[in-house]
Amino acid sequence: MNASLKKFYIIAWIFGLIFYFLDYVIRSAPAVMLPELVSNFNTTELKLISIVGTYYYTYSTCSLIAGIALDKFGGKNSLFVGALILGIGCLLFLISSQVAGVSGRLLQGAGCAFAFPGCVYLASKGFSSKSLATAIGFTQCIGMLGGTAGQFVVGPWVEEGLNIDTFWLWSGIATIITAFGLFFVIPTEKKAEESTEAGAKSVGYLEPYKIVFRNPQSWLCGMISGLLFAPTTIFAMTWAVAFFEKDKNFVFHDAAITSAMVAFGWVFGCPLLGFITDKIGRRKPVLIGGAIVMILSLLQLIYLPELYPAKISMFILGLGSGAAMIPYSVIKEANPDFVKGSATGAINFITFGVTTLLNPLFSKWFGKSLGLSTGDLHFQHAILFWISGIVLAILISLLLKETGNKAEKA
Repeated sequence: MNASLKKFYIIAWIFGLIFYFLDYVIRSAPAVMLPELVSNFNTTELKLISIVGTYYYTYSTCSLIAGIALDKFGGKNSLFVGALILGIGCLLFLISSQVAGVSGRLLQGAGCAFAFPGCVYLASKGFSSKSLATAIGFTQCIGMLGGTAGQFVVGPWVEEGLNIDTFWLWSGIATIITAFGLFFVIPTEKKAEESTEAGAKSVGYLEPYKIVFRNPQSWLCGMISGLLFAPTTIFAMTWAVAFFEKDKNFVFHDAAITSAMVAFGWVFGCPLLGFITDKIGRRKPVLIGGAIVMILSLLQLIYLPELYPAKISMFILGLGSGAAMIPYSVIKEANPDFVKGSATGAINFITFGVTTLLNPLFSKWFGKSLGLSTGDLHFQHAILFWISGIVLAILISLLLKETGNKAEKA
């Protein structure tokens, strides 16, 4: 690929970052408007959190579709359709019915499934392998800025009386405008010729996934990433506000800001850890180091809460959990070049498949008893649940093959 075309892909990647930013705003915003959404959909808080959690059902499954679409149809059509679906999902939240709520959240998950794989796909076209992990880390940084805005900014707006219909209306409009922007900016690709040049003649729609899923390293990458993602996607972005309010007696404003600090930590952690792993040419030491930082931050939060404020603990958790993005580089390096899109779709599927499985477990064991049992003890047990998952991620990481530049030279 010539240098001029690479520049066009970098510009397209920047537009993709807007899509990913909106993805995380929409993903995290419901956590700071639970009472308003309960009223809007005429339901209970527990049922509402179940509605919000349906996002991950379509997010995980549609990640596979996104991967196939990117490899077969390129970024232009795939990202346009994904962003358009997300916009429609936002607009459905304007309808005051549980059916509309579930349908809207399912469409939001389906649309968002195209955002990150699309950005990684565009980045892989525009950046060299030496800087890809840094680019992926920066991509996640922008997503986490969206997650931060979805709580830091939207939370105070709602507290000051913002009508949630206004939020969902403008979220939908902004996303649909972004969809058309992506369509006009992303270069047109001739996928059939590209596949032939890459040595992937006559590859069927499912063949790229056969290649990716037959590789044990792909499964290890997905499980590690899923276990490291879960404390942020399930706890911080869905449950944390309620847990800090009811178990720790925080006022709503403080609970919202504290939970948002995880996403804020990601803003720094993702590009920083991506840069470090590119700089040292190894993936596993940074991956395991980030996971250990996560464990230490959570242990401090439950056993030494007076050492420093919960906001700092959650920020450090987010900083360390930037390591969850490293397997996204590993899976691309562990699979052939002509399945780049499918590799990202596959890891998203496995990652958020883990999230989809853990969410109802956490809800059953800790969500239903929220506010009914001893606050501190209940909070400790809930956090230990996530710590056990991070420990498991570290153990699985030991089975992962090193794919960094230094390993290749060795």
